[in-house]
Amino acid sequence: MKKTISIVVAFSLLFAILAVAGCNSAQSTVKLGLGSVTSIAKSKDATAEVPASAQVDTTVVAVILDSKDKIVDVYIDTAQTTVKYDLDMQVTSDKSAPIKSKKELGFDYGLSKRSEIGKEWHEQIPAFEDWMIGKTVDEVKNLKVKEVDASHPSVPDIPELTSSVTITVNDYIAALVKAAANTVEVKSYDSMGLGIIGSIASSGDATETAPAKAQVDSAIAATAFDKKGNIVGAILDTAQASIPYDADGKVTVGKNAAIKTKKELKEDYGMNWYEQVDAFEEWMTGKPIDDVVNLKLADRGNPDIPELTSSVTISVTELIAAVQEAYDKR
Repeated sequence: MKKTISIVVAFSLLFAILAVAGCNSAQSTVKLGLGSVTSIAKSKDATAEVPASAQVDTTVVAVILDSKDKIVDVYIDTAQTTVKYDLDMQVTSDKSAPIKSKKELGFDYGLSKRSEIGKEWHEQIPAFEDWMIGKTVDEVKNLKVKEVDASHPSVPDIPELTSSVTITVNDYIAALVKAAANTVEVKSYDSMGLGIIGSIASSGDATETAPAKAQVDSAIAATAFDKKGNIVGAILDTAQASIPYDADGKVTVGKNAAIKTKKELKEDYGMNWYEQVDAFEEWMTGKPIDDVVNLKLADRGNPDIPELTSSVTISVTELIAAVQEAYDKR
């Protein structure tokens, strides 16, 4: 009898192992997605007493979807970048300073002082990410929300989140929807990371012949890796937001206008940037992170190897930095 029981137990364990292996096999091919939403709505005009201040908020979502379009992994972050001016419309922000995302700022972001639950942004957003796991994008899209005030028009209104997420989530959901519509197939998936490298270096002062213009460039990389850390999927993009001012320091574009990334603009960007980035993504897929980070570059930051010289002539310096950051955050 004991021998019979042992055999039954052994077969039960074997079937359990095979079942798990089958699940892992099903999960070996997934979809990696990247989406972003950029806003300049909080940019401020100059007044007689207060200088102008340009603000760009770029919300980014990287997601892994399974064969049934359920969320396996998700990473949300926001780059909130400000370009400050003096009363003469000269940039006072440090153009060379590194720009940290909200997750990178951690407690320095300062939300916990105003939060009714006393939790910082980087503490609330993981709770929202965890809630998404196992759900479809439509289920997340249909999340019940409530308007708390004008600055918080869509705060989660379900018991699972009311005590952990009091920030407004409309842009996060919108970026997730975009990510689900912008995917690549990934095999041998083990982990995923998101990198955002921001710059205000192209922002300009007012001169005698031209008004000021703030510009924020955010290079973005959603990258999937296998167990060895090799890149098995990558989606790269750049959110470029320009805020032009007139001679009086007033913003001259609609603050609520939709802002497209370079990939979303495609030919409207003015060059085949998106096609070159597609070629760069294809080249890096299957390579160790070190091969990408140590890629030989020409003086302009464009690749200087035979496989890429005819297909990628744009600067990839910031995109590589974003891939490195994605690897570090996986």
